Amino acid sequence: MNNLFILKPMRIFLLSAICWFAVSLWAQTNEKPFTVPEVTEWSGGTGVTAASGRVVVKSPGMKAAAQAFVRDAKLVNGRQFALVSGKVRRGDVVFESKKLDNMPSEGYRIVLGDIICVEAPAATGAFWATRTLLQLMETSGGQLPRGTVTDIPQYRLRGLLLDVGRKYIPMSYLRQLVKVMAYYKMNTLQLHLNDNGFKKYFDDDWSKTQSAFRLQCDTYPGLTARDGSYTKNEFLELQRLAESYCVEIIPEIDAPAHALAFTHYRPSLGSAEFGMDHLDLSNPEVYPFMDNLFKEYLSGTEPVFRGPRVNIGTDEYSNARQELTEQFRAFTDHYLALVESYGKQPMLWGSLTHAKGVTPVRHEGVLMSCWSNDYAKPDDMKALGYQLVSIPDAMVYIVPAAGYYNDYLNCQYLYEHWTPAVMGNKTFQEQDPQIEGGMFAVWNDHPGNGISTKDIHHRIMPAMQTMAVKCWTGQKTSLPWADFQTRCRQLSEAPGVNELGRLPAEPMTQETLTPNAPLSLQPATLQPSPLEAGYDYRVSFDISCTPEEPGTVFTESPNAVFYLSDPFTGRLAFARDGYLNTFNFSLPASGTLHIAIEGTNAETRLLVNGRRQQVLRTQDVVAISTANKIAYRLNTPFMPTVYAAPARMKYVQTLMFPLQRTGKFKSTVSNLRVERL
Repeated sequence: MNNLFILKPMRIFLLSAICWFAVSLWAQTNEKPFTVPEVTEWSGGTGVTAASGRVVVKSPGMKAAAQAFVRDAKLVNGRQFALVSGKVRRGDVVFESKKLDNMPSEGYRIVLGDIICVEAPAATGAFWATRTLLQLMETSGGQLPRGTVTDIPQYRLRGLLLDVGRKYIPMSYLRQLVKVMAYYKMNTLQLHLNDNGFKKYFDDDWSKTQSAFRLQCDTYPGLTARDGSYTKNEFLELQRLAESYCVEIIPEIDAPAHALAFTHYRPSLGSAEFGMDHLDLSNPEVYPFMDNLFKEYLSGTEPVFRGPRVNIGTDEYSNARQELTEQFRAFTDHYLALVESYGKQPMLWGSLTHAKGVTPVRHEGVLMSCWSNDYAKPDDMKALGYQLVSIPDAMVYIVPAAGYYNDYLNCQYLYEHWTPAVMGNKTFQEQDPQIEGGMFAVWNDHPGNGISTKDIHHRIMPAMQTMAVKCWTGQKTSLPWADFQTRCRQLSEAPGVNELGRLPAEPMTQETLTPNAPLSLQPATLQPSPLEAGYDYRVSFDISCTPEEPGTVFTESPNAVFYLSDPFTGRLAFARDGYLNTFNFSLPASGTLHIAIEGTNAETRLLVNGRRQQVLRTQDVVAISTANKIAYRLNTPFMPTVYAAPARMKYVQTLMFPLQRTGKFKSTVSNLRVERL
């Protein structure tokens, strides 16, 4: 009995020890925290660290990253951090320059322990570390899981191409886009500055076909597009902003095809045989014209094109005769050399399989975008010595509402099967030193199709998150697609950015609306508060009607207007991006109605007193001349030119509902309610 009495406590002690060991073993392995892109290495620790609110900079070269963290932490969750000096305390965020084995300039390490230590060999890596910390703060509420992040990008170039030639994209949006890209460690934004629509949609007439060159041009006054452009100073400021976010802007001037903007300006440059979107390379005027154009943006001590790279275009030119092909190759080599002469790395679209010939085209130090294996076989281009950017058209081209390529990218397929090593039907070794990285593209092929900048952003965002993972993390992803897709919704677009018009979970309301005043919807739980209601939404209100003047605005934002009485028919309508879309309903002179607007990425619905009045959805139409789109802030007569061409395009009638301020209406409006569908 005495032995049993002694053994019983011993058994209890052993059992407790085993349980303690098991709990300790379980507790020491924090799971890899969710970020986009996924970090490449994680060593889990035990417990969490609460940030103190202090930031200490141990190395002068890390100060800019620390300041960016302080600025953006307040935008992420309202937490005010302070830059301090002196002794480090528990919970401090410490930035330190440190050489780490085989760590490139974009790599970094974060040690999440009693202190939160950011270590990086260069300022760029430290900045990317701040994006990881900010995302951890978003998803953890400031309680950071202990462990060590070691993060190294698998590819150097991770980017987006945006076609601003066929559709003007406001500079205000481009500045927001830079912040979004940086939040997901996407480091390259290529801006396609000139292009044109397809002649078949414009009366089959080159003179009527849309074209645009979007930069201020002093060399050729009148070349700059009238329906939207960027001043040199605006473009410089965009590049400076991007540099502060570790994003490179690559400007592209595309020639000798896609050149209708230049031949509209100077018709003698165009090809009578192959179309006015082709420069006539046998015309001796072509080279001086293009030389002077590039010179305007590349010359001087502070050139307009600030960054290290410039794209010269050179894609999809006719190869109908070998003579043309040799002229095209000579043109390509000339502008590669010209860009080099200004100290920039030249970049071009792959076309040298399509344009096979004997005229030499330089390759050393040249970056080629491989978009079509028919135009440029990537293995042949690699053998020639080009550095390659993977941008395979069928996989990563978005062409909104066109009916070909992708309206939205197939993100699941890309997440599960693609990295920049995959170029069409050719797959290279991962991290091949000649593969610089990967990009996706938004091409606005159909000018006049009603697509808004908001619609474009709605397509960019899911692609951005997926492509960020595939270009930074590569094949080192660990989450299944379904988990990744679900958890992406936990993250904002970027600190202080809500271009998607995300709404809070609970409805936002305002009991009474004052004309010509800012809206004050409650609860204002989101920061920043949405200026538009993003898809999918329902906006409803009661209105006691009084006759309204034509052009009476109900609500507006920087991007859109909703009319109680449009400028021309007196009906309910909305305008954005220069397009006016009108419902077949006018408010009565008196009486009270309940109005509701429902919007998705495919259609806009009007409901009156609970009954569906009309649905504006995508239609097949002939092109509307972009020169005659409504300037919705000017209540001037508007009659669009509608071409009689037999070819038809898709016309989109979507709206992110404006929520910034009210217009000067006379009717009494109450019970405004904004909610998710």
